[in-house]
Amino acid sequence: MLLVFFAGVLWSTIGLGVRSIQEANVWQILLYRSLSLSFFLFAIIWLRDGFVFRKVRALGFNGLIASLGLFGAYSGGIYSIQKTSVATAMLLFAVAPLLTAVLGRLVLGERVSKITMCAIALAGFGVWVMMRGQISAGANLSGCMAALASALGFSIFTISLRKGKKKDMLPAVFLSGVIGFLITACLCYALGYKIFIATQDIGIASGMGVFQVGLGLVLYTFGSRGLRAVDLTLMSMAEVVLGPIWVWIALGETGTSDTFLGGGMLIGAIICNAKFGIKSAPNV
Repeated sequence: MLLVFFAGVLWSTIGLGVRSIQEANVWQILLYRSLSLSFFLFAIIWLRDGFVFRKVRALGFNGLIASLGLFGAYSGGIYSIQKTSVATAMLLFAVAPLLTAVLGRLVLGERVSKITMCAIALAGFGVWVMMRGQISAGANLSGCMAALASALGFSIFTISLRKGKKKDMLPAVFLSGVIGFLITACLCYALGYKIFIATQDIGIASGMGVFQVGLGLVLYTFGSRGLRAVDLTLMSMAEVVLGPIWVWIALGETGTSDTFLGGGMLIGAIICNAKFGIKSAPNV
């Protein structure tokens, strides 16, 4: 439980990292974050198992979809934090477990309990409450939509691994870093963005790739082997709760009343589903 909790603590620093960037845009940040993530995961997998590329090839098509979903989650996450408050973005990220339940039904044929359906309805209402005050502000609304897209990307990552019966996510994360580096390098070149950015921005983005994403997923992978799904869901709340706290302490940034009202509904829905929805789910 401590390993999973500290993974959530590391993931929660994404807002602080993005807010510390001076000039780099989302693609420049992702370029260096993906590069450092790839090197870090390559070293971890090689030291643990060896045969890194053999592990990646063994993922198959599901592994490719999982990696693309994870890249989408990274991209949407950084863009949303650049366009809206960290509190809003982090709380919207938390819809991922409920999106996973819906995708699990559509893709894998997994049944969804009545409690989970009620939780999804409550979460949907909470998301509407969070976004209603931002509909008139185009930039903020785009940030909300990017946060939801990020949650969807992580759900696709989860479903792809589950479909392929892959419990070891590290090779897929390594592949997402490689794909992310190639895509963002091409985008920066095509859009005329500088590859070489401020040294501070390179250091922060690279540090996010190693510590915020890479080390967090390593801790999560090892810790998740000894926990039930309900415990993983609840422990992941550390990311959502702590993310806004870091930027409030360091930068004085907070969210609106709608953010916390809707976010409270969303968190309540996830906790209720984690506590009761899994127990009441019928067997497939």
